[in-house]
Amino acid sequence: MPFIDSKITMELTGDQKENIKTSLGKALSVMNKPESYLMVGIEDKYDLYFAGNKLDKGAYVSVSQFGDTNPAACEKMTYEICKIYSEELGIPGKNIYVTYQGIHDWGWNGANF
Repeated sequence: MPFIDSKITMELTGDQKENIKTSLGKALSVMNKPESYLMVGIEDKYDLYFAGNKLDKGAYVSVSQFGDTNPAACEKMTYEICKIYSEELGIPGKNIYVTYQGIHDWGWNGANF
């Protein structure tokens, strides 16, 4: 039950959003999670500041998953996320923050797991 939520400084086209969604679904395999339960949120035109300066090109990506996270898998996923956002949007890795959280109380379809 992963959810990948992205806040991005630039305005994205529909094609860019679709490409990011598709690429994240493929990359999720490094965390041993299926794309079939992946939910993706993309918020563009989001103001992000780093070291006191407004970023022209930057992203904050939050990855939530049901259960505990695996540090080695998170490391691989960070690499994949930075690669996707760099290739698709030209955002340098130094302007991308990625966080992970494991969630034990997760609801779906009227019940909790």
